[in-house]
Amino acid sequence: MNKLLWTPSEERIKHANMTSFMEFINKKYKQSFSTYNDLYNWSVVEYTAFWEAMWEFGEIKASRSYDHVLINSEVMLTAQWFTGAKLNFAENLLRLRDDSTALVFKGETSEIKKITYGNLYDQVARVAKSLREMGVITGDRVAGFMPNMIEAVIAMLATTSIGAIWSSCSPDFGIKGVFDRFGQIQPKVLFTANGYSYNGKLIDSLERVTGILKDLPTIEKVVVVPYTVPEPDISNLPKAVLYESFLSPEEGLEIEFTQLSFDHPVYIMYSSGTTGVPKCIVHGAGGTLIQHLKELILHSDLKQGETIFYYTTCGWMMWNWLVSSLAVGATVVLFEGSPFYPDPGTLFKLAQDEGINIFGTSAKYLESLEKVMDKPGDCYDLGKLKTLLSTGSPLALESFEYVYRGIKEDICLSSISGGTDIISCFALGNPIGPVFARELQCRGLGMKVQSFDALGEPQINQKGELVCTAPFPSMPIYFWNDPEQKKYKQAYFDFYPNFWRHGDYIEITDSGGVIIHGRSDATLNPGGVRIGTAEIYRQVGIIPEILDSIVVGQNWENDVRVILFVKLADSLVLDENLIKKIKDTIKANTTPRHVPAKIIAISDIPYTLNGKKVEMAVRSIIHDEPVLNRDALANPAALDLFRRLPELSF
Repeated sequence: MNKLLWTPSEERIKHANMTSFMEFINKKYKQSFSTYNDLYNWSVVEYTAFWEAMWEFGEIKASRSYDHVLINSEVMLTAQWFTGAKLNFAENLLRLRDDSTALVFKGETSEIKKITYGNLYDQVARVAKSLREMGVITGDRVAGFMPNMIEAVIAMLATTSIGAIWSSCSPDFGIKGVFDRFGQIQPKVLFTANGYSYNGKLIDSLERVTGILKDLPTIEKVVVVPYTVPEPDISNLPKAVLYESFLSPEEGLEIEFTQLSFDHPVYIMYSSGTTGVPKCIVHGAGGTLIQHLKELILHSDLKQGETIFYYTTCGWMMWNWLVSSLAVGATVVLFEGSPFYPDPGTLFKLAQDEGINIFGTSAKYLESLEKVMDKPGDCYDLGKLKTLLSTGSPLALESFEYVYRGIKEDICLSSISGGTDIISCFALGNPIGPVFARELQCRGLGMKVQSFDALGEPQINQKGELVCTAPFPSMPIYFWNDPEQKKYKQAYFDFYPNFWRHGDYIEITDSGGVIIHGRSDATLNPGGVRIGTAEIYRQVGIIPEILDSIVVGQNWENDVRVILFVKLADSLVLDENLIKKIKDTIKANTTPRHVPAKIIAISDIPYTLNGKKVEMAVRSIIHDEPVLNRDALANPAALDLFRRLPELSF
C-alpha cells in the first residue's frame, strides 16, 4: 500500500456531489451503496443504467428525449448511445443568462477581463448570426488558431450552436503543423488573434496565418481578434476582418440552437502526429457533454458558482474539458502565456486573486515549480482551493509529496489520465476518497478499465496494458477521411479485438487506485522485462543536477538496452561521479534492470506542443528511422541532437 497523504473530512464527504449522486442511485435503483468502489463496480456492470442516470443527474437539456440508451453494445466500435435524442452542445453550456461571471481571462501582460453569462450569451448570439449570414451551416468546419482567450470560447460556442464543427490548435504551431491538421478538414472560417505572448515576448501570428491561407483555399473568412496590439494591420491578409466588424450589430438576439442527434460531431481533435500526419479524431456532442459533466460534477466536485482553472492551450483537450464547466454554471478562468512569467508564483497569485476552487495543471509544471519555489502555499492565500488536478504525464511521487508539503495540506490532489482520443479520462479524482502517493484515486464511473497481462487477462497489483472492455459515450464517433474505419480500428482495436487498448502501461491497486507507468508503446523491454519510463523519470527527477531527461530503448545485440539522456543544470558536466550518482539512485529505488546502459548529456529534450516528451520520436532518430511530423513538436530542432551520437555505437 502506498503512503496515505490525505483523507476527506466527514463534512466534505457529506456535501460532495459524488455523495449526492450515490444517494440518487440508491433511491433510483434500490441500492445501498456506501463507498465509491461499490458505486464504481455497479457502474461498469450496469453501465447502461449508469449512463441513463448520468443524463438525468446532469440535467442534460434536449428538445427530444432518447428512444434507447444504448444499442449495438456487443461490438464497441458500433455502439450507439441515446439514439433518437435531439440536443445542442452550445445550448447546454449556455443554460445561464444572468449576471454571474462566466469567464475570466488573464494574459501575461494584460489586465484581468471578465464576462458574465448574460454577456457571453449575447456575444455568442452575434457571432452565430454572422456565421449563418456568411453561409456556415450544420457540418461545416470552423477553425481556431487562437490564444486561450474569451473570444476563442465565444467562437466555439457560436460554431457549435449552428451544428458546425469546431477545431482548434495553439498559435505556437508552425505553418506546416497547422496545415497538417486543418488541411485535412477544410474549414470554411478561421478565427485567429493578431498574436500572442509568452515569457514576456510578443509574437506575431498574422504572418503565419498568411502562409496558412495559401494552402487552405476553403477558408472564406478570417476573423482577427486584436490582442497584442489594439488595432492590428490586416490590410495584407486576404479575406480578413476584425472581430468587432464581424460581430452582428444587432443586440438582444436569441440564439437559434440547431437540434441535432446525440452523436452529431462537435469537435475535431488531433493525435500528436509524432509518427506521421496527425489523425483527425471526431467527437460527438452528446458523448463529450455527458462525459465532461460526469467528470466535472462527480469526479472534480465542481458546483455552480465555484471557480475552476486549468493551465492549457486551445490545442490541448483540457481546453475543451475546461470550457464544459460552463454547463455546470461555474466561473472558468483562462490564462494565456508562461506560467513562470513574470515569476514562478504567477498562477498561484491568479488562484488567490480569483478565489479558484479547482486548479488544474500538468505534472511537468509541478516538477518544475518545486525546483524554483519551495512553498507557494506560504506566499499566497489559497483558502478557497479545494482540489488540485494534474495530467499530461504521470505525477512523480516527489510531486505528490510536494503538493502537500509546499502548496496545501488540506487538498484533494487528483492526478487524472485519459487522452485526446476520448476527450476525457479513464482514471480520475474521487472527492470522497483518500489520496495515496503515486496513485490516481480511481477509475472513472462507467469506464470498465482493466490492466491486462501478456495473455490478455485482467490483473491487480501488476503492470499491464490499459484496456477498456465496455463501450462508453465519449469514444470517437469516427476519424475524418476514414470511411471504412480502418484507422480507427487500427488505433484501438487491433491488439485486443473488441476491447479498447489505449497505449498506457498501468497498475490497478487493491484500493481501486491506478498507477500510470508511462506509454506502453514507449515501454522499455530489456531482457524481456517490461519497464515503464515513468519509473526511471521518478528517480531522475529527484537529482538536483538534472533539469530534464528522456529515456528510450535502443535495439542492441538482439535485445534492447536502456538509454537515458539528461539535460544538466548550467555549467555542470556529466562526469563519472554524476553518472554513478544517477545509476545508484535508480538502482536503489527500482531494480538493476532499470539502470540505463548509457547515460548521455544532451542540451535539449523534445516535447510536443502539449508538453509531452516524445520518446518514440527520439527512439526513431537513434535508429535512423524517419520522424514524419516534426511540426507537432514545440522544439523540433532538439531531435537533431540525438542523431548518430557516437556514444550509441558501442
